[in-house]
Amino acid sequence: MSRKATHAVKAKKKNYWPRRIMAALLLVLVGVACYLGYLVYVSKNALDDITTDADPTVVIAPEQSVKVKPVALMLLGMDTRKETGSLNTDVMMIAAMNPKTKSAVVVSIPRDSRIALSGYNTRKANAYYAKFIQQEKKDGLKSKEAEQQAKKDLRAMFGKFFDIPIDYTATINFQGFSDVVDALGGVTVDVDMDMHYVDNADGTKINLSKGLQKLNGDDALDFVRYRKSNDGKNMSSDFDRNRRESQVLGQIADKLKSFSGVTKIGGVIKAVGNNLRMDIPTGEVENLMKTYYGIGAGDITFIPLEGTWKSPYVYLDEAKLQAAKDALRAKLAE
Repeated sequence: MSRKATHAVKAKKKNYWPRRIMAALLLVLVGVACYLGYLVYVSKNALDDITTDADPTVVIAPEQSVKVKPVALMLLGMDTRKETGSLNTDVMMIAAMNPKTKSAVVVSIPRDSRIALSGYNTRKANAYYAKFIQQEKKDGLKSKEAEQQAKKDLRAMFGKFFDIPIDYTATINFQGFSDVVDALGGVTVDVDMDMHYVDNADGTKINLSKGLQKLNGDDALDFVRYRKSNDGKNMSSDFDRNRRESQVLGQIADKLKSFSGVTKIGGVIKAVGNNLRMDIPTGEVENLMKTYYGIGAGDITFIPLEGTWKSPYVYLDEAKLQAAKDALRAKLAE
């Protein structure tokens, strides 16, 4: 196939926007938030490619800086399709990071989790952000201000849910994912099953064989988003996808930690580009990167929440939820 034809297929493929694809975003979110400490050693100007919505006049006291104080981040993967106008947060993670131990706990929340919390209507986890925005607009805020306030509302709610203070939010849509993986030269993963799915309507073609292999950006995206084959076999659950996400995330972390990864940081940041937004003050973004310079997959404990599916919700396992809460609190208290 010619280079031009390959590009055309790739472009068409990127028009496929299933919600499950959003699980891939955690790779970029956590990667940028936790691992790009290398950036400050390569090109400080690349910080300009990360958009922060924080008030530029805010000054963080030295004793409150992420350099010395544990921090909790809410990491959101946004479904921002123009076709639907959706604002569902189809990836939701809480990351607790400790500067003394240079380690982190990352808890992933299934998008369909039933959240029953005093003071809030019971909804799926991924529905709250859009509802908060709706309410803020009804209260008179314009779109950008409503989104910023909705993130604060979401942090407050999930802070209450997990019994921890959540300091900042990072959000991203999935468009930059393939380019991030490609910027790092691909990822080597163990594909857990044969994955074959074709949708001629939008040009989607997932064609992966079981086994250890190196994947480019598009194939890595297929790997984490795969649900089932056309014949309904080789079914894949949310929990299967969570395990794949952790595997690819570990690969990204280790690549960024290597020398060859360091030389590619500029390309990674460019790939993320305007798809990433944070409400972390600019100075603290730099401090975050410097502080967690060198962190790798072995320094991160991944805890995917699990539960039982009973339409339309995932009912979270209470014991595993409590263990996740305990792990987050412990990381912030080390």
